[in-house]
Amino acid sequence: MSVSEKKAKNPMRDIRVAKMIINCCVGESGDRLTKAAKVLEQLTGQQPVFSKARYTVRTFAIRRNEKIAAHVTIRGEKALQLLESGLKVKEYELHKNNFSATGNFGFGIDEHIDLGIKYDPSTGIYGMDFYIVLERPGKRVARRKRCQSKVGTCHQVTKEDAMKWFQQKYDGIILTK
Repeated sequence: MSVSEKKAKNPMRDIRVAKMIINCCVGESGDRLTKAAKVLEQLTGQQPVFSKARYTVRTFAIRRNEKIAAHVTIRGEKALQLLESGLKVKEYELHKNNFSATGNFGFGIDEHIDLGIKYDPSTGIYGMDFYIVLERPGKRVARRKRCQSKVGTCHQVTKEDAMKWFQQKYDGIILTK
């Protein structure tokens, strides 16, 4: 048995979804932002958190500390279901640049009604960004309070690992220019 075969059989080398963040940036506070938050709550069943602008941009008419976006963090089975529906909208095709060097990936959709939510004329249509964080078992070592230590480089998820996981798990297609 070669080294690569041993690595493939090790259950600690399995890659899993740690969390998924759905972000809906409206670019302004007020009625549109609350409607976008309602859409996120409808989609996930969780209360969204509002993000504030970091600095004033006069051309976009936003001020510093003004609420301009809403986001939700989802974990577990619900994250996998929403990831599946989001990838179905994208037809399981992602670009190579959608994957980060740390083994995470993200994509955006233009209309939330593609996810199966019924269109409501009073709400409107909102686009959103999906960002998926991947990890291997044992990642808690780096986050725990007591006896904290580093995760070795060979155990961290790389861009290639994430792309391979996406292709195997979802039969996804990775596009290159």
